[in-house]
Amino acid sequence: MRVFVLGGTGSIGAAVVRELVARGHEVFGLARSEASAAKLGEFGATAIAGNIAFPAPSSPESWIGELAGIDAVIHAACDFSTDMEATERRLLDALLPALARQANKPRFIYTGGGWLFGATGDEVATEQTPFNPLSAFAWMVPHLQRVLAAPGIDGIVIHPAMVYTPRGGVFHRVFREARERDAVRVVDSEAVRWPLVHGEDLADLYALALERAPAGSSYIGAAIAGLPVGHIARAFAKRFDTSHQDPRIISTDAIAAELGEWARGYALDQRLNGAKAQRELGWRPKHLDPESEIATLA
Repeated sequence: MRVFVLGGTGSIGAAVVRELVARGHEVFGLARSEASAAKLGEFGATAIAGNIAFPAPSSPESWIGELAGIDAVIHAACDFSTDMEATERRLLDALLPALARQANKPRFIYTGGGWLFGATGDEVATEQTPFNPLSAFAWMVPHLQRVLAAPGIDGIVIHPAMVYTPRGGVFHRVFREARERDAVRVVDSEAVRWPLVHGEDLADLYALALERAPAGSSYIGAAIAGLPVGHIARAFAKRFDTSHQDPRIISTDAIAAELGEWARGYALDQRLNGAKAQRELGWRPKHLDPESEIATLA
């Protein structure tokens, strides 16, 4: 397939691009800088210059015309600014009609998120669980519903759990603090559970959804239902011999003041179920022991 990826150099999109190229798909990626274009080229993708943000000259109107003949779009871009909702709305306003006008019926894989399900506690959220979104991302719900209902495309939604690599994704802050601070900070409580998925496993899920998922379907991308964040913090502190092995607890308000309202998600105690993707798409996550991966970090 000819696949266009938004966010193809980000924490999710880069792994998706590499996976699609490895599977033999022809991949195009949006590049807002020469560095991004070079990175996409290293992955084996073709860069299209542009940005998801407005105004012109690099806004969607400037590059949407280059998508003729595209079989699918994977949207894995996210701007953590206060303009997230407006940027997304304007992007969909331009992109969805353009895709619907194509002679073929392209697939559109939209990225939701585990934080849309809110704190679940001991319950395990599935695709049937009502949304209870973190306020900073509540705008995503009507947008993903719009994608699923849009005429002229086959909309599909993936809700990633908290995406990690041993030193990247949601682990990046913990990794950095274990090396640079005297203690790793944990938001709210060591007992807060994070549902997790390794970036490579998530990329495999996107590829399987591209190739096999029915139109209108949604999937939770969780390989690990919920791991207490204290286990993660202690694994990093042990690996890097941090001065204080016990995590330092900070408040949700403190992390929000430091990083933005979206960071309140670090305090959500969640469990998510990825069984539907395994059952329907044959998804088989391989990274199921992050603590061992942390222990072997160089």
